[in-house]
Amino acid sequence: MERAIRLTAVITRSDDVYVARAVEVDCDARGHTVEEALSNLREALEAYFEDAPLPLTNPDSPIIAPVNVRLHDD
Repeated sequence: MERAIRLTAVITRSDDVYVARAVEVDCDARGHTVEEALSNLREALEAYFEDAPLPLTNPDSPIIAPVNVRLHDD
């Protein structure tokens, strides 16, 4: 049986690669682009959950997104 779960990823830049980290479990992956890092994280999570129990997830879990704010110089 196959099913999908929703996890939260935080993506940061480290030197010349992006690092995608799953918030709910101890799993991360790297890539040269955001998309590649997320794709690699999906693969890493699929392998991770072959041996680990699923985390307790809430379908209303937060989505982490950047917010750009314009500040005025005084």
